[in-house]
Amino acid sequence: MQLYNFFRSGTSHRLRIALELKGLSYDYVAVDLRREQHLGADYRARHPQAMVPALVEGEQTLIQSPAILEWLEERYPTPPLLPADPDARARVRALAAIVGCDIHPVNNRRILQYLRQHMGCDEAGILRWCQQWIGDGFAALETLLAQDGQRGPFCFGGQVSLADVYLIPQVESARRFQVDLGPYPHIVAIDQACNALPAFQRAAPALQPDAAGTN
Repeated sequence: MQLYNFFRSGTSHRLRIALELKGLSYDYVAVDLRREQHLGADYRARHPQAMVPALVEGEQTLIQSPAILEWLEERYPTPPLLPADPDARARVRALAAIVGCDIHPVNNRRILQYLRQHMGCDEAGILRWCQQWIGDGFAALETLLAQDGQRGPFCFGGQVSLADVYLIPQVESARRFQVDLGPYPHIVAIDQACNALPAFQRAAPALQPDAAGTN
């Protein structure tokens, strides 16, 4: 497998976590968004949306992190990232979707670049934008986590699930955008529990080869 990704991309971070949890080896192919390598003709030929990540296995190129994560779960089901019970699976998918559908998309790089370049937003305005939508989503997640009396150290049950795979990169992003995490103790505790695991440690943005020399 080859993973085309960027160290600081939340969607790339998700994929790295899932690959590490499932014990799957892959070649790390850096796509430097800062230098706009994703906009080049070569990369567009691989991914018409010019976005990361893209996962290549054999002759096929998989795009869109939710689809890739579902493919990984079906192709490499051990260890599972979704519980067996349909009701539990729906719960985990809902927690993941709060991040994947409602928080991350409005705070990703292309949206922020549009706000800067076409809407006249300064960096203070960008921070307020990100903090607003991260805060809204985290408030809902925190409520749902607090209501689950059977939850262990992770988002659902006693083991890591797809919900954690989505949440931890978003917590990383929240810190980068200076979000106050004080109101979200359950999220902070889950972040600590996950980042104590080797798979999450290996997937961390700061440890990726293209992170060298960044602050």
